[in-house]
Amino acid sequence: MSDESRAKPPPERAPYGHEIIQGYLATLDSSPGVYRMLDAESRVLYVGKARNLRARVSNYARPTGHSARIARMIRETASMMFLTTRTETEALLLEQNLIKQLKPRYNVLLRDDKSFPNILVAKDHAYPQIRKHRGAKTSKGAYYGPFASAGAVNRTLNQLQKVFLLRNCTDSMFEGRSRPCLLYQIKRCSAPCVGYISEEDYAASVSDAEKFLQGRTTGVQEKLAAEMAAASDAMEFERAAAMRDRIRALTQVQSAQGINPRVTGEADVVALHLEGGQACVQVFFIRAHQNWGNQDFYPRVGADIDEAEVLEAFLGQFYDQKEPPRQILLSHAIENEDLMTEALSEKAGRKVELLVPQRGEKAELIEGAARNARESLGRKMAESATQTKLLKGVADAFGLPEMPNRIEVYDNSHIQGTNAVGGMIVAGPDGFMKNQYRKYNIRGDELTPGDDFGMMKEVLKRRLKRLQKEDPEKDKGLWPDLLLIDGGAGQVSAVQQILDEMGVPDLPMVGVAKGVDRDHGKEEFHRPGTRPFALRMNDPVLYFIQRLRDEAHRWAIGTHRAKRSKQISANPLDDVPGVGSTRKRALLAHFGSAKAVARANLSDLKAVDGVSDSLAETIYDYFHAST
Repeated sequence: MSDESRAKPPPERAPYGHEIIQGYLATLDSSPGVYRMLDAESRVLYVGKARNLRARVSNYARPTGHSARIARMIRETASMMFLTTRTETEALLLEQNLIKQLKPRYNVLLRDDKSFPNILVAKDHAYPQIRKHRGAKTSKGAYYGPFASAGAVNRTLNQLQKVFLLRNCTDSMFEGRSRPCLLYQIKRCSAPCVGYISEEDYAASVSDAEKFLQGRTTGVQEKLAAEMAAASDAMEFERAAAMRDRIRALTQVQSAQGINPRVTGEADVVALHLEGGQACVQVFFIRAHQNWGNQDFYPRVGADIDEAEVLEAFLGQFYDQKEPPRQILLSHAIENEDLMTEALSEKAGRKVELLVPQRGEKAELIEGAARNARESLGRKMAESATQTKLLKGVADAFGLPEMPNRIEVYDNSHIQGTNAVGGMIVAGPDGFMKNQYRKYNIRGDELTPGDDFGMMKEVLKRRLKRLQKEDPEKDKGLWPDLLLIDGGAGQVSAVQQILDEMGVPDLPMVGVAKGVDRDHGKEEFHRPGTRPFALRMNDPVLYFIQRLRDEAHRWAIGTHRAKRSKQISANPLDDVPGVGSTRKRALLAHFGSAKAVARANLSDLKAVDGVSDSLAETIYDYFHAST
């Protein structure tokens, strides 16, 4: 070795971990704020909040004294970003927003964060409609909820119809009735559409329904019992029997709700169970002293995390887009209880309490929710073990280098080429990932109707273009480890052509075709460059593939039916600029049908109540532009 080479100093190592973190301390003060820890490729590892940024970051600058998870995170940190806020509450809210947007690897992450349905008593009509509502509360009326699931809402609505006989039809259907519908015949509606009940009596039924949803059930039951007795005394036995049936339906609603606390009027019951590096959070919705259902969540956690950190992260993300109730009952105390209380109260515009009850009815509610969380996590862990075994079997059957964590399955649906749609479902270690399902309206005008090959090509092209845009480095977990295509050699060849064109020829892909008899259990599997093969009739992997294919078929068929139904029920007036639901009702009431509106002359259109001269001209021009 020459003297020159011996004298040459080694290349400088870029600072990492606590060394790089130490360098930021000189630029930080004691302000509250949010910090982000990034790796060498500027990917966000962790988002955190701090009452005092300098004090918080100095903890990470220490080389020792950290849990295994935090130590690993610090070692991967190559840079940091900071944002100061005016208050700690602002820091908490900003932290939760960033976590939901960036999904950092080392944060506790709520993976299933959806909106919850409500019951809406619409107040924009003389005869209010009662219906399920999800999303922004923009419609005029009274909202009751949230309910844990659409099923919980549907069950309650079903019983409320039996008790209070309120309509659930749309306004356009209501206006177009000339005789009662089937719901009146089966005693689920009082037929206000044809005047079988007065506006005053219907309003009284609406008021009783709202009292029930507010928890004031005793008065409603007493009123119905008095009406039943009066009808019986007047020898109106048919009416008395109807009152009796409504009382029974009301009792059935209350018994079906299970837990109906006497003391707790409005609360969310939030209980956590941690085991084996996994977590389950069970949430019960208590409103108006009634149990409106429960839902379980499985946030992403680490093996060395405690209950306080998981619950605090869950609360921040769960209530980010939801209005918190007056009380939130917790199974475990959280570290920043005062800060979380302040943030939730500010969001709700009223006082919100966080409680960890130790005795009484509230403690019993927590105990029941915790038991549900423990049992739900046990079932999920057992299902995950089975799912992992099946995925390993898929890898062995199709020659994959490792167990697939993301399988995408594609199918098309159409009727002789009309209303063609493509469907994609996704499965992984946790089962079906329904929030990842996608539907594709086939756009190709040049496609021959019924061209399944062409439809599959269009769907795959659009999917791969989006993947290349959203995850070009294939490091976000968005790319599939296996594509399953419903079809045989022809479909596989068409898909392989697309993969080659898009620059991903090595993406694993298998075509699933029914055998010669087109029976379950005789499927043939096609891979590019290999001969078709089959699995044993009793192979669990074969049953698993059948389930995946059937789910993709169900999803594609359902999407196609929804599209076809929407087309069938479409009204030409829906596309006319300036014509909303109110003016559409007025036009239909005046002319009788959309076809008659299209044929009407300008002077007749101007004669409709609520239609201005300019709007009448717009409607006339819309239907006569091409003539």
